Amino acid sequence: MLSNAEIYQAIQVMRKEYPDAGTTLIADTHFHFLLAVILSAQSTDQSVNQLTPALFERFPLPQDLAAAEPADVEPYIKRLGLYHNKAKYLVNCARKLVTDFNGVVPQTLKELTSLPGVGRKVADVVLAECFAIPAFPVDTHVSRVARRLAMVPPKASLLTIEKKLMEAVPRDKWLDAHHSMIFWGRYRCMARNPRCSDCPLLPMCITGQQNVL
Repeated sequence: MLSNAEIYQAIQVMRKEYPDAGTTLIADTHFHFLLAVILSAQSTDQSVNQLTPALFERFPLPQDLAAAEPADVEPYIKRLGLYHNKAKYLVNCARKLVTDFNGVVPQTLKELTSLPGVGRKVADVVLAECFAIPAFPVDTHVSRVARRLAMVPPKASLLTIEKKLMEAVPRDKWLDAHHSMIFWGRYRCMARNPRCSDCPLLPMCITGQQNVL
């Protein structure tokens, strides 16, 4: 297992390789960004960005989406996986925003996770990206990289991974570290065919060492 200092050192290597790593979701308001993050579950940011302009134009405000039915939303997102469920989440999320929060995206983890379709990861992303509230969202890329590099035990839960990374990385660097790990997992340490042979973090990675033997 890596020490906290080694974890932060590894993330700094990732940042050096991907210095401009940041969110790739495109939205014009906090409300639309929240919708985009919900839609990005088990879908790529690129696929979400391709369809959200029409969705956002049709439903510019929470009140507009709250007045719709899931069947009205499905044609805009049907190219995404799980689009039936996602359409329900979007509509019900908008309705709760209107009834409980006067149509304004809340700025606390507790309030955000009270919204349909919003788990801890989605809430953390919204807090960090929209409101500059330090958070360390853990998605599939972050969790895969953390486990492969022995930052956490192989079967560590997402919450355990989040807490460990928050402990190892300075608070003001959490969001940059999150993006660096995502880019590392997306372009270097992929689930299939990771680029291990020239990886600067190979000495830390049991999986990578096995791949290059």
